[in-house]
Amino acid sequence: MTHLNKDKIISLLPHREPMLLIDELYDIKKLSSATAVVNVKKDSFFVQGHFPGNPVMPGVLIVESFGQAAAALTAHGLDKSTYENKLVFLMGVEKARFRNPVIPDCELILKIEAIRSHGRVWKYKGEAFVNDLKMADAIWSATIVDKK
Repeated sequence: MTHLNKDKIISLLPHREPMLLIDELYDIKKLSSATAVVNVKKDSFFVQGHFPGNPVMPGVLIVESFGQAAAALTAHGLDKSTYENKLVFLMGVEKARFRNPVIPDCELILKIEAIRSHGRVWKYKGEAFVNDLKMADAIWSATIVDKK
């Protein structure tokens, strides 16, 4: 399967509304790369307070979107018995650059890639685009842990 809709993403991630940010994952190369879609809407939960009259998607939520996309890519690629009863936690963000503001209503496209993995620790990089204009990029790491 090279396309995950929101229902399939929900089956892979513990995130729920309003914190489930990614709407679909496609062009999936098992445990390697994928493209995610975040539909940034005028009624997104952060719009009312960030910033009234001039809404912008917070950079931290762009990084969270990268993390969710990477977690979905990883969960989808691993054997279910390996991923069952596990969670993926963000460990660190080495670099994050915000080049242009992400303004609702738009489709934020995330291109993510797994750079490497060592046991339960994974490192990723990603770029975010709106209409082919780069909005942000980041390098981050995450770990897979047992649910408690």
